[in-house]
Amino acid sequence: MCTEGGSAYIKEQNEEVGFDRVVVAACTPKTHQPVFHAILEEISLPPRYLEFVNIREHCSFVHQQEKEEATQKSIELIKAGISRARLLEDVPTKTVPVKPEALVIGGGIAGLTSAIDLADAGYKVHLVEKKTTIGGRMSQLDRTFPTDDCSI
Repeated sequence: MCTEGGSAYIKEQNEEVGFDRVVVAACTPKTHQPVFHAILEEISLPPRYLEFVNIREHCSFVHQQEKEEATQKSIELIKAGISRARLLEDVPTKTVPVKPEALVIGGGIAGLTSAIDLADAGYKVHLVEKKTTIGGRMSQLDRTFPTDDCSI
């Protein structure tokens, strides 16, 4: 169903039957969901009207030795997918402007590293630290790894 032939079949069935939801029982949605979202758009259905049931990873792979049980589990998951699909609603997507700014809370090692990475990526960074000095636990490193340098 994830090929051109499958896409054509879904479109043809939509013209004949006129369905308003699609339930796909196949493999991982991670790689195939965008394909089906595109098909839904082509038949003028919102992408959120797609319910994906992953029977490959959840049934076939984990129950290779128990084929009857895997089949029964697949049937139950597909029934659940159909029930969920009946409740799907379109959620409008809203695009809003985003300021390229970030707030980093905590001036410890992780906070400082995050702030530097964000600044290097072009974001304006606001760093907030509750203490009077930054560095967090970094100031204790002289006791853990003694050197002649002060860690603050």
